[in-house]
Amino acid sequence: MRRGHTYTDHFSLDTRQHELLGMDLGEGIPRRALILGLALYAVWTGPLLLLFGFPSRITFTAYFLPPLLTVIYGTQRSRRLDRRWNITNWSISARYHLLGHRPVICGGRRAATRSEWISRRGRWSGKTDTLAASSALGGLVERWLGKDGIPQGAGGPLRLDARPRLYGPDAVVKAHGRKARQHKGES
Repeated sequence: MRRGHTYTDHFSLDTRQHELLGMDLGEGIPRRALILGLALYAVWTGPLLLLFGFPSRITFTAYFLPPLLTVIYGTQRSRRLDRRWNITNWSISARYHLLGHRPVICGGRRAATRSEWISRRGRWSGKTDTLAASSALGGLVERWLGKDGIPQGAGGPLRLDARPRLYGPDAVVKAHGRKARQHKGES
């Protein structure tokens, strides 16, 4: 059995910012993490400044800490897919759980109907069973997710056992000749 190796991961070089506004940053901060941090601080702090004004000594932590933790843990390499950052996996997972996934049918030749999508209950099944069983939130969860787990028209997964075959030119000519003889016999 053949084995393949990926060597491009060893050549992953990050550009670093060694100086910022005249302040020396030592070995430097990765520029992508710095840009992500600046964007998160603008998105997080902007609405907080508009709603609550400038932070006090007590509320400074609420302004400063969430984007900092997101950048620190989000820019680390994922353990599942080492080519991605954690924040990428978090955003893909959040999008899947909130919006769902549109299935690809026949290689994209036909758009999936809404009944073929995975329901919210199917996507959140392990996380919502406890909430649905509780008396306080059970009704709200049932109304939001629906009562049944699988939508109408959607069934179980299809098992495909496709075996590729390689035909040479001689087999194609033979098959084409057979088809031509059948059409001559019909006319």
